[in-house]
Amino acid sequence: MQMARIRLSGKDPEKLTEICDEIKDIAKRFGVDHRGPIPLPTKILRVTTMKTPCGDGTGHGNATFDKWQMRIHKRVVEVQADERALRQVMRVNIPQGVHMSIQLKD
Repeated sequence: MQMARIRLSGKDPEKLTEICDEIKDIAKRFGVDHRGPIPLPTKILRVTTMKTPCGDGTGHGNATFDKWQMRIHKRVVEVQADERALRQVMRVNIPQGVHMSIQLKD
């Protein structure tokens, strides 16, 4: 039987959890097999910049830096590829800042 692998990624883990719960509810309602949500490793994007534009630090050779980071959380849910269930999954309201991709697997 074909399975649909749904990958979700975004900055807010609570939004990802809500969408995963909706997908699980749809799978239970239609009686199709599902697995997940499977949390994938969080990707951390880091940027370090100097605070002063002239290149000098606070004096004694110590440069002061700003450190910024953004965390990208990922989840995977697998749902049996039933046409009616997938049509309902496509109707799930995806908030801004969350990326969703669906891939069919044998």
